[in-house]
Amino acid sequence: MKYTKLLFSIVFTLISLAVFGQQQLRRQPGRPPQVKQQPVPQQTRPKQEQPRQQQSGRVELIGADSLKGGTFNGRRIDKLLGNVRFKQRDTFLYADSVYQYGDNKDILEAFGNVRINQGDTLTITGDRATYDGIKRTARMSGNVTMQDPRMNLTTPSLDYDLNTKTATYTEGGTIVDPENRLESRKGSYNTNTKEFTFQQNVKVTTADYNITAQNMRYNTQSKVVYFAGPTVIKGEKGDLYAEQGTYNTISKISNFGKNAYILTPEYRLGGDELYYDQNTGYGVARKNVSLRSLKDDVTVRGQLGRYWRDRGIAKVSGSPVMESIMKDDTLYLSADSLISKEAQGATGKSMLFAFNNVKIFKSDLQGKCDSLSFNRTDSVMHMNVKPVLWSEKNQLVSDTIHVYLRNKTIDRMYMYSNAFMSSEDTLSNYNQVKGRNMIAYFTNGDLKRLNVNGNGESLYFALEGDTTVTGMNKAICSNMVLQFAENKLNKISFLVNPDANFIPPHELKPTDKQLEGFTWLEELRPSKPQVFAKRAAVAPKKTTPKKAAKPKQQTGTQQKKRDTPAKNQTSNRRGGLMRNQ
Repeated sequence: MKYTKLLFSIVFTLISLAVFGQQQLRRQPGRPPQVKQQPVPQQTRPKQEQPRQQQSGRVELIGADSLKGGTFNGRRIDKLLGNVRFKQRDTFLYADSVYQYGDNKDILEAFGNVRINQGDTLTITGDRATYDGIKRTARMSGNVTMQDPRMNLTTPSLDYDLNTKTATYTEGGTIVDPENRLESRKGSYNTNTKEFTFQQNVKVTTADYNITAQNMRYNTQSKVVYFAGPTVIKGEKGDLYAEQGTYNTISKISNFGKNAYILTPEYRLGGDELYYDQNTGYGVARKNVSLRSLKDDVTVRGQLGRYWRDRGIAKVSGSPVMESIMKDDTLYLSADSLISKEAQGATGKSMLFAFNNVKIFKSDLQGKCDSLSFNRTDSVMHMNVKPVLWSEKNQLVSDTIHVYLRNKTIDRMYMYSNAFMSSEDTLSNYNQVKGRNMIAYFTNGDLKRLNVNGNGESLYFALEGDTTVTGMNKAICSNMVLQFAENKLNKISFLVNPDANFIPPHELKPTDKQLEGFTWLEELRPSKPQVFAKRAAVAPKKTTPKKAAKPKQQTGTQQKKRDTPAKNQTSNRRGGLMRNQ
């Protein structure tokens, strides 16, 4: 009987140990507790929870060195210590220790050498992390780094959404890839599109440029920077500014919009749209183009601008107008196209070229010609092809006119070949002087003296009280000197063998009132609105293909000649081909 009781006691003890061991085994890392599920009535079962669990997957414990559990402040806490490893779908979490709270084992608090790997490419490390396996989000803090094959991000804290594969930081971050370094106060990174979005105090450093902005996007695959808002790109050979556009850090090509401009030591070229290739130094600006020469404060405005940095050349078309401040006044110049060329070398000259239908306006000087060049270094303006200048009531015409400026005002003027000066008096008579060449001298912009050199002729009307003609002085003299006061003729001197006579009014004939070659061109005198008027676009010339001639009947002799061309015929044909090429 005693042996029987002892035997039963041993059996019950073994059964208790077995049950206890099984319970402990269920609590071991890597083996989720088996909880007997109670059936949930169909009408009360949550509609979204079950699919969400199936979609996200449970957080699984892979391993840990030890497990400590207990209840603290009425809350169950399991502490996994040493070489802790968790897995959820394609995401792995590693840490020195991990806490699990209550019955929700999908939310983890990780401490010490925390590392999260998603897939084969993304790694996030930090000192501490909160991992939500239900929402599939992770918040990392403390010396956070995020790496993929294309970049390395460092930041104090980081939020990562495993569903969208997007990381976000708000305490400042620095991104480094093989070509660039990027910094900002706030930012996000989409690992799917490989694109960063930066906000506040954005800085990008490349081998050639430093970029500062407030809002920017950057693609780590294409190496293209996208920005919206004020952005400055500084480089050794010039700066760029825009409020919208892109910059390719590999090809170094920029496409800007909204108040964009290129700034070099010589120029500031801006427009609503701006393209710039840093490698070639070629830039194109469109719409509301402004080209300013910084050395002499000359500005050219138009609708299309092109810039060649290495050649120091800029061209503006699309109703371009040049503006130059000249001693409390402004000189305006317009043409079909304006070209600015910077000085090359120590002896080079800075030039401005104007082509086709040139118009000039200043309060005391107007002019027109077909083409013009302005030496900005020496302040000399060359007017070519039918130039005309008007100064107050005086009209000056010659084959070529050179205007010299001093202290940004007209100083003297050279008129070469077929020089002609005329002015209208109060009775609509035209005083006239002509000669081979003329030199006009100005003081404070007013005409003071005119020298006539060679083949001089003059015709001036004498008036009494600006109301009555008392006669006309007509003279022929090789050289003359005319003195002016308040832009009116005051005195005339005949220097070499003059032949002069005075014709009374009753003897004046219509043919006596004009010198040969006189034309009054007041209707061509430009006004300020005409200088700024929109110019019609120059249409390309259309070539009409010639109709092929019908072949003529060839005789036998002619056919033979056609089949065996002479040497000179072959030479002409080759010459034609070369010209066409």
